Amino acid sequence: MAGPPVSADPSTTTRPGLRIALYSHDTVGLGHTRRSIAVATALIDAWPNADAMLVTGNPEATALTLPPRMDVVTLPTLAKDADGTYRSRTLTAPVDSVLQMRSAVIEAAVTSFAPDLLIVDKVPLGVSGELLPLLRRLRAEHSARIVLGLREILDDPVTAVAEWIRGGADTAIADFYDQVWVYGDQRVYDPVVEYGLSTEVARRCVFTGYLATGRFAAGGAPAGPPTVAEPYVLCAVGGGQDGGRLARTFAQTPLPSGHRGLVVCGPYMAPDLQAAVEADAAATPGMIVRDFVPDLDRLIAGAAAVVSMAGYNSVCEVLATDRPALLVPRTTPRKEQLIRALRLAELGAVEMLPPHRLTSRALAEWTASAVGSAVPAPVRAGIELDGLGRLPGIADRLLGRPHPLTDRKKVDHRAA
Repeated sequence: MAGPPVSADPSTTTRPGLRIALYSHDTVGLGHTRRSIAVATALIDAWPNADAMLVTGNPEATALTLPPRMDVVTLPTLAKDADGTYRSRTLTAPVDSVLQMRSAVIEAAVTSFAPDLLIVDKVPLGVSGELLPLLRRLRAEHSARIVLGLREILDDPVTAVAEWIRGGADTAIADFYDQVWVYGDQRVYDPVVEYGLSTEVARRCVFTGYLATGRFAAGGAPAGPPTVAEPYVLCAVGGGQDGGRLARTFAQTPLPSGHRGLVVCGPYMAPDLQAAVEADAAATPGMIVRDFVPDLDRLIAGAAAVVSMAGYNSVCEVLATDRPALLVPRTTPRKEQLIRALRLAELGAVEMLPPHRLTSRALAEWTASAVGSAVPAPVRAGIELDGLGRLPGIADRLLGRPHPLTDRKKVDHRAA
């Protein structure tokens, strides 16, 4: 005999813990994906039974260390040409068709997930407006809080403001967003002031601090990095798509006695360029090359010294340690890395080598003086680095949830 029918009444269904959806457009490199995973990890660690779902245009996200209770939905991939136009990275379909597919997948996945909180990385409307159907539907049919997450520096002010206006960011934020989380310390760089953001945007801004402290402990127990005989000097070039010159120069650099060198090329370095790096390293005693390391932060923490580009995530991982660091920023197609490196060097948190002065001799001289030293604790301690620790409290207040364990520090708000 059949049992009683199962009720479909939502009021009789036990709702799981909070649900966090994250969107990362990801057309170049791993930076946006890695930042989104760090944010999700901080929230999941603070919220028992919370689930997170990352929707990303970066299939390499599935190779990164994820926290428990987090899943990834990958989108048809896009690539960005030098002139800023998008094209399909994999499919032969026209880019407009790929964008339509992406938008449909995003809307279906996120609305089915029914998040309490949606965190969008950098682009308020997504690539070419692909988020617009989702944002309209969430506002009309759901009660989700919607947040825009921004790294502290987008580009030089002229370029950043032009892109902000062209993308309709002010209107999008006013129409759809509850808050804008700025992942930085406004004493280092304040985009509200530097970019002259509108009052409507400025009043939504919350400065979280850099997403630095706690990155090593996040996400459970990831697999260890490749075995490296210590001590070693590390060279990191982010995703690798624009780090070939630094990687090759470091691979040719003689290192201090008793130290090995490790170059991490990143998953996007062109195969012929990586082969050149490997050939350079083979001719340099004690030099090792790796293509992709999912837990680069652990290698940074264990290094005697670090030579790195100045991308947001790499810098956060450096600042979370006391390792001496030399930043060699890229200057094209954006000035973001150059500005970040200059500001942090002015504060004494890192040293900077302009790209036009990059030589093996310059790297050898720096590493010889850097190994065995450490950055004085007060220097980096003067920068707000606990963004990951503060995020749960910020989110709790946005969601109207009491959570005294995460409400540890006062949140900085900046209004025009």
